[in-house]
Amino acid sequence: MQVLFTVSSWPTHYAAMVPLGWALQAAGHEVRVVCTPSQVAPVSAAGLIPVPVLNGLEVTVRLRLQYYREALNGQWPYPWLPPHPLTGGPLNSLDDFDLAGYRDREAPAYARLAAAGYDAAVAFASAWRPDLVLHDPASLEGMLIAGLLGIPAVLCLWGPVGTHEPAHMSIVPEDHSGAFPRHGLREFGLDMIRTVIDPCPPALAPPIAAQRLPMRYVPYNGCAPMPGWLLERSDRPRVCITWSTALTTTSGPRSYLLPELVRAADDLGVEVVLTATAEDVAALGRVPPTVRVAERLPLRLLLPGCDAVVHHGGSGTALTALWAGVPQVMATFASEQTATATRVAAAGAALHLPGHEANAGAVGTALEKLLADNSYRRTAGELRAQMLRQPTPADLVKTLEGHHREPGRDIQRSSV
Repeated sequence: MQVLFTVSSWPTHYAAMVPLGWALQAAGHEVRVVCTPSQVAPVSAAGLIPVPVLNGLEVTVRLRLQYYREALNGQWPYPWLPPHPLTGGPLNSLDDFDLAGYRDREAPAYARLAAAGYDAAVAFASAWRPDLVLHDPASLEGMLIAGLLGIPAVLCLWGPVGTHEPAHMSIVPEDHSGAFPRHGLREFGLDMIRTVIDPCPPALAPPIAAQRLPMRYVPYNGCAPMPGWLLERSDRPRVCITWSTALTTTSGPRSYLLPELVRAADDLGVEVVLTATAEDVAALGRVPPTVRVAERLPLRLLLPGCDAVVHHGGSGTALTALWAGVPQVMATFASEQTATATRVAAAGAALHLPGHEANAGAVGTALEKLLADNSYRRTAGELRAQMLRQPTPADLVKTLEGHHREPGRDIQRSSV
């Protein structure tokens, strides 16, 4: 079987798909990953073969446009404005961004780039002839290819946010390039999504309107040497602090909370392990001597030995923490991250703070409560047990082998 992945330009969007790619390859199937040129290195490092033909609107710009629209519609919950959608700089007023001008000038250019990427993806798939397409929610190219070739498309979620969320926080973009009707299919709609792979434990199953294929979450957060100190434990609780690699570029400089988080944990006298990008660590200035810095250490190595983790609400971090059975404190700055944090907190495995309320005092209080109340760790362990009862990626390969043979699963063509 030949399986085509199509992925967005953000590695965390497809990280949950990587172990499934490994499983397919280990079972003898051929896997290719259609991506943007910016993803050649991450896809290759994951042991998969990239096909760098996609183009279009970068995820950072799409998210900043989403936050700007939230602010226009009164849905932006923070006491400051979101960053400028194109430059990422600060806005003094919503009028500082010319939305009408963007629609007239920049949007058509982005649409042309996206259209060229769609066409290149279709050309590759037409030559390679995959039997099955797997794609992340932000990559519609997979659905277009499946519709044209008459093969199944399976959407792969990256966390506890689903395909059918409120419009302002949709993780499934629109086809602004008009690629679907241009290639003879009807306009893209969410009803075209027929099958969804869900890596969440059942208690966190996100809203979808399609066949759900549960899959055990197997964390992939990159690779690095395992330091010996991971196996050494002191008599103090070990707390991991980790932060997004791209949050400040999408949500603005006020989302840089690392100094507050480090101060909060250090004041509690716990053992603190900080993992972040070199740039974010450098911006901290002097790091307290009690804080161990482990730049970009994969969370699947670090979290099993931790008593708690403090982070920004990213789906990959949240699910890796649940896989490790570790309770969480989440301080969020975006609607998708807020939804993730709200749902994990409602399940009883986390505490959630809106980003603008997450000062050192509030984070310290939440972390102290999390460490003192064993119910959070117990619930995290229960969610881990739910995860481990789900079919593994290797188990799911057999399902997908049968799935691609099912007739009548093609996307409806246009009647025009």
